[in-house]
Amino acid sequence: MSTVSPSTRNRGNRRAEILEAAARLFAARGFHGVSIEDIGGAVGVSGPALYRHFSGKDALLSEMLLDVSSRLRESAVAVATSSPGPAETLDALLNLQITFAIEQPALITVHDRELGNVPEPARRQIRRLQRLYVEEWVTVLAELHPACPPARLRAATHAVFGLLNSTPHSAGELPAQDMRPLLHTMARAAIEASVNAR
Repeated sequence: MSTVSPSTRNRGNRRAEILEAAARLFAARGFHGVSIEDIGGAVGVSGPALYRHFSGKDALLSEMLLDVSSRLRESAVAVATSSPGPAETLDALLNLQITFAIEQPALITVHDRELGNVPEPARRQIRRLQRLYVEEWVTVLAELHPACPPARLRAATHAVFGLLNSTPHSAGELPAQDMRPLLHTMARAAIEASVNAR
């Protein structure tokens, strides 16, 4: 039986709804091109009502990017601890990142363009979570390619993220069921090429 009250659950759902709407607006118009009133209008409330959930646009952007960075890192840890071996872990990590890339193109755009607008303390937290996420990948790749220097594995990981996170530019060209295997094949090929390059 859940111990979360309906009012608390509703507040959580409303916050998630606001974050999703804000991500779409920030991706389309930029952080400075969107007002609190715009975000409120997108979720059917007055702009000032949003201050019950967030202290302002800076706080909203910070939570948006902290949340996604935390969720990716936690999911990677769960994958790494539940997969039977490094090859299966890598496949699961690829599927995790591909799902994120296909389903959350607005968040990718917002992160790429707007991280500099996040206040410094939150930006440091986001960067730390992202480094930890990368290291989950590097650990798995090191098991698969023990002779490859960690710096090369790290560079390969970032290159794969760049490939997969290009979906805001390519989304819509192919349906998701076709994009998933294409991205997976390309990412695996990129990793192999990176770690075996001379």
